Formats: sequence, structure tokens, C-alpha cells
Amino acid sequence: MNFVQINEKAKLSAMSYQPIVVEIHVKNNGTGIPQKILDKIFQPFFTAKQAGQGTGLGLSLSYDIFKTHCGEIKVETKKGVFTEFVVQLPLS
Repeated sequence: MNFVQINEKAKLSAMSYQPIVVEIHVKNNGTGIPQKILDKIFQPFFTAKQAGQGTGLGLSLSYDIFKTHCGEIKVETKKGVFTEFVVQLPLS
């Protein structure tokens, strides 16, 4: 069940319906992700690393896994300050 479905079930169900969602935040204080590549980070085989340093599959596979389980993964970043990934998964 994704978040749109959870919201629709809440609208249609009795007042006692309480959706349960797990939310995990992972944040670092690194250099951030440049805006020019931010839209590409979940694409398969995209990497900002030098050749031989990565396959570019980690975030793409993670994205697919969370979507398969009706979840979401989002990223927020600020250049030179931080990057934060937020994962949301329904418990049902």
C-alpha cells in the first residue's frame, strides 16, 4: 500500500483507521549533492565517482526496493552542509 492508497483508505474507512508508517532519516554533514546531478542520483548506472569507484547501482536498487514495498525514498541536500535521505515504509 503506497501513501496515496493509505490516504484514500483513511478517507473511506471508519474514524478508527490509523495508518502506520516507518520513517528513517539518514543525514551526513558532508559536501552535499550538486543540484545539477540531483535529478539523476536514482537512475541506474549513474555515478559521480571516478571510473572504477562504483557501479552507480546502489541508490537505483534502493529506490526500486522501497517502491516495491510501497515506500518512498527522498533526498534533501544543501551544498557544503549536508545530505539527508528519508525513507518511508508502511508497516502493513
